[in-house]
Amino acid sequence: MKLNGIELNRIRENLWEIPRSGGMRVPGRVYSSEQMLFGEHQGEDALKQVMNVAHLPGIQKYSIAMPDIHWGYGFPIGGVAATDINDGVISPGGVGYDINCGVRLATTSLTRDSIKDKLHSLVTELFNDIPSGVGASGAIKKLNEKDVKNILLKGARWGVENGFGLEEDLIFTEENGRLENADPGSVSKRAVERGLDQAGTLGSGNHFLEIDVVQEIYDEETAGAFGLFKDQITLLIHSGSRGLGYQVCEDYLKILVHSGSKFGYTLPDRQLACAPVKSDEGESYLRAMHAAANFAWNNRQIMMHIAQKSLSRVLSMSREDLGFRLVYDVCHNIAKIEEHLIDGEKKKLCVHRKGATRAFPPENKFIPERYRKTGQPVLIPGDMGRYSYIAAGNAKAMEETFGSSCHGAGRNLSRKKALQKAKGRDLIKELNAKGIEIAAKGIKTIAEEMPEAYKNISEVVNVMHSEGITTKVAKLRPLGVIKG
Repeated sequence: MKLNGIELNRIRENLWEIPRSGGMRVPGRVYSSEQMLFGEHQGEDALKQVMNVAHLPGIQKYSIAMPDIHWGYGFPIGGVAATDINDGVISPGGVGYDINCGVRLATTSLTRDSIKDKLHSLVTELFNDIPSGVGASGAIKKLNEKDVKNILLKGARWGVENGFGLEEDLIFTEENGRLENADPGSVSKRAVERGLDQAGTLGSGNHFLEIDVVQEIYDEETAGAFGLFKDQITLLIHSGSRGLGYQVCEDYLKILVHSGSKFGYTLPDRQLACAPVKSDEGESYLRAMHAAANFAWNNRQIMMHIAQKSLSRVLSMSREDLGFRLVYDVCHNIAKIEEHLIDGEKKKLCVHRKGATRAFPPENKFIPERYRKTGQPVLIPGDMGRYSYIAAGNAKAMEETFGSSCHGAGRNLSRKKALQKAKGRDLIKELNAKGIEIAAKGIKTIAEEMPEAYKNISEVVNVMHSEGITTKVAKLRPLGVIKG
């Protein structure tokens, strides 16, 4: 079968392969239903990027695309690629500008009925307490340069040490909220400056904070291990490294865009600018990117603490009374050094996940003891008018996707097209009619993030579930949404 001239061979019901051609070092693999791929997929641009990524030196097995794939910078969003650390490369395009953009899920012991009369007050309080929008700042006192550099080293631990949450929060954060090889010295002064007043801020675009209700449980045993029950009130936070992470990406793209000629690389897209993992340029970017990732984990840690305090004030309940607990925090714009089996042998790889979530299986030593029998919680946020999903990682993810899954619904419309589609509509009224309270800095963001701008999250999640990469655990429905 062909799509816009690109050959696609069906491997399984929801798995397609793009054969090697030209300078591709490996095939491309796309997880998608036929309807999504040939019906509403944006097609050529994103699939062409899958092929482009397959040209990277040292790439292993496949250039992979998740069902939420859409066009991005260099790599498609929803792209996964693993490169050999000895003869492979690292590429900022495989991470993105919003380094460690990720999702954090917290649960409470509250039910929908217990907050229904307070929902408006809760949304208002959260919107007032957590700065959102472009350039949002001022969640906590303005930090100094030393503070920011400590955050770049310590990650979420900095927040806990400074009174923003509990020690146990770190256990339930990917990498315990800190990548050890982070180096503040590899981060520019300008990047540090941009982070001075952005710790604990939501930002703009598709970032959000939601009050959700658990609408459906698919796997009772795993849901129990995750602390989920039907009709439960949860909190979902989606944000990243803000201006600091953006600056790190921008700084290193300027450096690495010239590396191709230095190292003799010929790539089909200059946005795939890269350097050997084991080169001065590659190692410096990795250290700086991991520092920005630490900033993002701390950002979500602080926001969660502020949100818990907001709930406590409105409901006159302590954290203990709320039954407030962090389930997990996952990142989905990152490159990390991990061990994976290649042709039956363990190899150290640089795994790029750009709009993809780590999905480690049961018994994996890198996930909390509490989840060793179930697999890692995989958090998959949808759009503000439909659903989000909680899944669990499976062994098949390690076999096929370097322990990765989808990260969300994936855009179906560009922001420009979404704005055009929103003309003449009262989107706030439409959301209110669905029982969803929303607070945002401006109507433009709501229009750009309207539900129709995204693929159907249920279809995306079902692809990964049916292919055995992840197992569906629960479905969340939004009740209150904070947008930038």
